Amino acid sequence: MYHPNMFEGHHMFDMTTKSTSDNDFGITGSREDDFETKSGTEVTNENPSGEELQDPNQRPNKKKRYHRHTQRQIQELESFFKECPHPDDKQRKELSRDLGLEPLQIKFWFQNKRTQMKAQHERHDNQILKSDNDKLRAENNRYKEALSNATCPNCGGPAAIGEMSFDEQHLRIENARLREEIDRISAIAAKYVGKPIGSSFAPLAMNAPSRSLDLEVGNFGNQTGFIGEMYGTGDILRSVSIPSESDKPMIIELAVAAMEELVRMAQAGDPLWVPTDNSMEILNEEEYFRTFPRGIGPKPLGLRSEASRESAVVIMNHINLVEILMDVNQWSCVFSGIVSRALTLEVLSTGVAGNYNGALQVMTAEFQVPSPLVPTRENYFVRYCKQHSDGSWAVVDVSLDSLRPNPISRARRRPSGCLIQELPNGYSKVTWVEHMEVDDRSVHTMYKPLVHSGLAFGARRWVSTLERQCERLASSMASNIPASDLSVITSPEGRKSMLKLAERMVMSFCSGVGASTAHAWTTMSSTGSDDVRVMTRKSMDDPGRPPGIVLSAATSFWIPVAPKRVFDFLRDENSRSEWDILSNGGMVQEMAHIANGREPGNCVSLLRVNSGNSSQSNMLILQESCTDASGSYVIYAPVDIVAMNVVLSGGDPDYVALLPSGFAILPDGSVGGGDGNQEVVASSTASESCGSLLTVAFQILVDSVPTAKLSLGSVATVNSLIKCTVERIKAAVACDRGGGGP
Repeated sequence: MYHPNMFEGHHMFDMTTKSTSDNDFGITGSREDDFETKSGTEVTNENPSGEELQDPNQRPNKKKRYHRHTQRQIQELESFFKECPHPDDKQRKELSRDLGLEPLQIKFWFQNKRTQMKAQHERHDNQILKSDNDKLRAENNRYKEALSNATCPNCGGPAAIGEMSFDEQHLRIENARLREEIDRISAIAAKYVGKPIGSSFAPLAMNAPSRSLDLEVGNFGNQTGFIGEMYGTGDILRSVSIPSESDKPMIIELAVAAMEELVRMAQAGDPLWVPTDNSMEILNEEEYFRTFPRGIGPKPLGLRSEASRESAVVIMNHINLVEILMDVNQWSCVFSGIVSRALTLEVLSTGVAGNYNGALQVMTAEFQVPSPLVPTRENYFVRYCKQHSDGSWAVVDVSLDSLRPNPISRARRRPSGCLIQELPNGYSKVTWVEHMEVDDRSVHTMYKPLVHSGLAFGARRWVSTLERQCERLASSMASNIPASDLSVITSPEGRKSMLKLAERMVMSFCSGVGASTAHAWTTMSSTGSDDVRVMTRKSMDDPGRPPGIVLSAATSFWIPVAPKRVFDFLRDENSRSEWDILSNGGMVQEMAHIANGREPGNCVSLLRVNSGNSSQSNMLILQESCTDASGSYVIYAPVDIVAMNVVLSGGDPDYVALLPSGFAILPDGSVGGGDGNQEVVASSTASESCGSLLTVAFQILVDSVPTAKLSLGSVATVNSLIKCTVERIKAAVACDRGGGGP
C-alpha cells in the first residue's frame, strides 16, 4: 500500500548534510503497525516471551492454539478501543492485569481491531465512490446527448456550434466540470481498489474536444496534491521526465543547500551586494563564488549572469503567501503576467504539521515578458519550503538541469525565491532574490536594455506584481465597499463576480501576448520593429471563449513618452475615441468602477459605448487597468449585455465568453538615455524623458464555425486594424508631447 511519505529517514538522508533532519521534509521512520496480523481477533499465542515470532518460512511443529475471549473481555476491550485505539505499553499492561490476558494478547487484539475497522471503512468508501462515479457518468451522457440533439430555435434544424445560446454555454461548462469530477473521484477510488478506475473512461477522454491553449484558473482553489497538477501546460513542458528514485537524494541535498544560500543572500549586505546610486544593488560575482563555492557549478560558457534583490511590505499574512507560492495554480494565477505555463511534476514531500514546512516539489515553468519579441525562459527546478527557527518562512527554487540526459537550456536558475517575515495586522515583509544565468542573444534589440536592466525577469518585477495582487485580493474581500463602487452593481456578490470575470480576462490576455512556446507566431510584414505577428486558435469546448476560429494579433513598438503618461491616456474613457476604432467615435461612459489598490489607475471598469448611429445598439466593455513599478496593463473585452447583467447580480462569471484585447506598457530600460544598467521606473515618479515599450494585442472571432478555413481577407483585416490603432496612438501621444493632447 502506498505510504504517504515517499522516503524512509534512514535511507534518504545518508547523503545529506548534518543539518538536515527528517522533520524538514515531513518524513518519519515510524512503523508502528509492522507486526499487524490478519488472523482475526481470536488469533494469539500463549507464550508471552515472544519466541513464537519465528521465521514465517518455517512450518511450526505443532498446531497453533486458539484462545476465545470471554464476553466480558470483549466488551471491555471494545469500550477501551472507542476511547483509545492506540494504547501504549502502560495501558496494555493495565488491561492485561484487569482482564487476565497477556500484554501480547492485548497488543494483537488492538492490531486486529484496527485492521478490521480500516477494511470496513475502505469498503464503505469504495461503494460510495463507485455510486457517485456511476451517477456522474450518467449525468455526463445526458449532457452529451442534449448537446448532440441541439436544434436551432428559429428553423428547427440541427444547430451549429456557433449558434449555441447562453443557456447552452452553461451545459458546456457543466460538462467540463463533470469530466474533472470524474477524474478526481477515479483517482481517489484507485487508492482503495488498487487499480485506476478512470481507465474505463479512456474512450470518453480521447473523443472529448481539446481545450484552447490557455487554461484559465479563475479562483484561488486548494491544491489537490495529485502529481501533474498544471496551469496552461502544453506538450513541451509535459515532456520533462519525472525524476528517478536514484535522483531524489541528490535533489534533496541540492534543495537544502539552496535554502541556506537563499537565506544568506536575502540577509547579506556589502561586499556580496554592492549598492548603487539609484537604490538598486549589484551582485559581486567574485564574492558570490567565494561565499558559495558549491552550488550548481560554474557558469556555463555563453550565459550571462543576472541577479537582483528587492524587498516590500505586502498586505497579506505569511501563511497565505506560502500557500500561494506552493500551489502551482495559485502561483500561476497571481503571477500570470510572468508565468505563462507551469506544471508540478512530482511532490516529494507535502510538509509536516498540516502546513508546508518541509514541502518539496519538482516543477517546470515558463517565464515571459508581455511581448512576442522576447523569448520565454523555461526552467526545470525543485521548490523547497521551510519555516526557520525565528518564525520566518522561505521558499527557494533551484534548477535541476544537471538531471536531464542532454541538458540544453538557455536559462538556468541559481537559488532564487523569497524570505517572508510576519508583521502585525496581517502584513508581511517579503525579500525576493532572483538569480539566473541566461543566453539572451535572441532578444529583440528594442528590448535588450530592459532585459539587461533586470526589470524584465528580476526581483523587482516579482515583488511589484505580488504587492499589487495582494492589494487586489484585499479589495475583492473587503466588506466596507465605497458607495461609488456599487453604481450599476446591485450587491457585494455582483462586485466579486465582476472582479472574478476581470481576473479571467487578464489571465487570458497574458497567456496570448507573450512568446510562449505553446504559440506559433507568424510575422505578417517586414517593416521593422512594428511587425504584426498573428496566430490562430480553434475554440470548440471552452465555455470562457466564443466557439469558432479566434485570430490573435500583436505588435510591439517604442514611443518617446513616459510609461505613466501612456498608461493614463489609454485607460481614460474620455480619450478612448482617439484610438479605439471599434467604438466608431461614440461617447464612452463609465457605468461601474471598482478600485482594487492604492494606485488610482488600478481598477476594474464597466464601460458603455453610446453609438452615434441610432440603428446600432450600444456596446458594453469590461476593462481592467493596473500599474506597478515594473509596468502597466490596460486590458478590455466586449461583453454580452444579457450575460453581464447576470454577473452584476452576483451570477457565475465563468459562463461569460471573452476575447480580451489590450496593451502592455513597459519602460524602455533607460532613464534619460542611460546605458540600460540604471534604475528603470514605471510609476508616477518616471522621468518624462523615459520612453515606453508598448505591445498592442487583439483577439477577434473571425469565423463562428471552428472547422472553417481562415481566409486571407480576415488576416488582412486584423492586420490593418492593429496597424491603424498603432498609428492613432502614435499620433495622439505625439500631439500630447506638443501640448495639445488629451
